[in-house]
Amino acid sequence: MTARAAVILAAGQGTRMKSPIPKVLHKVGGRSLLDRVIDTVQASGCERIVVVVGTHNPAVRELVETRLGPQAVAVQDPPLGTGHAVLAAKDALADFDGDVLVTNGDCPLLRTDDLEPLFALRAEGAPLAIMGFEPVDGLLYGRLIRGADGHVIRVAEPKDATREELAVKACNAGMYVAGAADLFRWLGKVTNQNAKGEYYITDIIGLATAEKAVVRTHIAPESSVMGCDTPMQLSQAEAIFQQRSRAHFLAEGVAMLAPETVHFSWDTEIAPGVSIEQFVVFAPGVKVETGAVIRAFSHLEGAVVRSGALIGPYARLRPGADIGEDAHIGNFVEVKKVAVGKGAKANHLSYLGDGTVGAGANLGAGTIFCNYDGFDKWETHVGEGAFIGSNTALVAPVTVGAGAYTGSGSVITQDVAPDALALERNAQAEKPGWAARFRERKLAQRAARKAKA
Repeated sequence: MTARAAVILAAGQGTRMKSPIPKVLHKVGGRSLLDRVIDTVQASGCERIVVVVGTHNPAVRELVETRLGPQAVAVQDPPLGTGHAVLAAKDALADFDGDVLVTNGDCPLLRTDDLEPLFALRAEGAPLAIMGFEPVDGLLYGRLIRGADGHVIRVAEPKDATREELAVKACNAGMYVAGAADLFRWLGKVTNQNAKGEYYITDIIGLATAEKAVVRTHIAPESSVMGCDTPMQLSQAEAIFQQRSRAHFLAEGVAMLAPETVHFSWDTEIAPGVSIEQFVVFAPGVKVETGAVIRAFSHLEGAVVRSGALIGPYARLRPGADIGEDAHIGNFVEVKKVAVGKGAKANHLSYLGDGTVGAGANLGAGTIFCNYDGFDKWETHVGEGAFIGSNTALVAPVTVGAGAYTGSGSVITQDVAPDALALERNAQAEKPGWAARFRERKLAQRAARKAKA
């Protein structure tokens, strides 16, 4: 197979997003637009990736360097159009001999199945392959104008197109595949003789046809090539991502009572046989094993839920939560960085942060792992079969031994031995008649204030 490389254009200002966050760093499915595009081109077999960035967004450059290394960065300065942007990657690919894909960094729904036909057209001998799509509303898009032989000869921008050209359904998606030598040779001939004084990549179509080179196109679904230039488009992309994810998991055997209310992330892993109730959010980093039940209004992030576990309703699993087989994490229970053993239960109104809970342990309502002293985090360990009474505060670092009990309302600051009972509370005192005397005194005071008024 011919070697593949990709040039991803991510130097745009993104002013229409109206956000201090660079456009390509906004997220769909919990992952940045640029990361999603990089994922796709890597999966398509691109062994070299160059991302063109601008000087105005150092955070974009930082992402690229962290993920791909500094050699993957090309800087466009100043920004002089799409053709100029691709040409900025020339030096980074000077030693590359193969096919180069040019794509945008804000197309989060692009899939390898959409790109493969472009590489296939190249393999069939087309010097230049272009991605097209047929939008519902083509008002803003350049039309792909074909010659008598059906091959693309130019792109007609809406403001320059004739009435007949505006009737053409196929529009330019801004994605191209060409041999590296041809691509950069054509770009070297592109001029800026236009109203904006910019170098447009679409001009390579005319340069290719002038050389009698065949320019072919593949029509992709509109959803796959949509960009995210505005908050509205970002929300539309998120909606499509969620629809795709729901369809995928339903087809894989995941049961959902109301799929339209369940939200997934780009890396969510859910095994067949899982049941998910309404209004559940899977933030990044979640894995759920078969037989688990995720009840309504629960939020999971960075967590593992083992086979047969029951989560929620109204549960929150934070990063590092590892819920064991058949364990129960109930309503208004928050778990962070705690491994919960097989069959253990924390059914209501508890916070478990930093530590472990042994198999079969039972944590009563109001159990708190007091894990933070204002400066450092400390761990709490509850042994197998232990019983933690309601409203127990376990002040870390502390260990409750296997089979031990703590009395309700206790503040446990020292380790508890296995099979022991730990109590930490004052003896109950009772003052006969105190409540009646208190009410009598208060009523008298109130009457006196009214009389004085």
